[in-house]
Amino acid sequence: MSGLKTVIFGLQLFTFLHFKFSQMNFYTRKLIKPEDLNANNTLFGGSLLRWLDEEAAIYTIVQLGTNKCVTKFMSEINFISSARQGDIIELGIKAVSFGRTSLTLTCQVRNKITQKLILTIDKMVFVSVDEDGVPTPHGKTEITYTDERLRED
Repeated sequence: MSGLKTVIFGLQLFTFLHFKFSQMNFYTRKLIKPEDLNANNTLFGGSLLRWLDEEAAIYTIVQLGTNKCVTKFMSEINFISSARQGDIIELGIKAVSFGRTSLTLTCQVRNKITQKLILTIDKMVFVSVDEDGVPTPHGKTEITYTDERLRED
């Protein structure tokens, strides 16, 4: 079940579209190593965003059937908590809509052991492009499952 969720983080109030992690179509995991840490000895946000962009791109390539796609847009990135060395984090991705040339995803990252939410991105948009980088129709309208165990009924 999805819906709006409001989170107070510091002195700021965030409202975002919330999906249960079990509703994600694609998961990958990362072990946090010393080279992933910032000066505060927590996960460097840039590393997490690089991993998420790469995994979302791989998911998009599988869905659209072409490796000619680019990241077009990321909505607000909500860092809710952090991870430390030795933590295992899980990146979850879900396709939420197919456009003529685009695929829109939602993403969540959580600590695999504690289940604590680390980051949410409500909207990541990838666009299918031709050899000149011009958006081109991809012809897809629904999620392709490469593993039948992940199919939603």
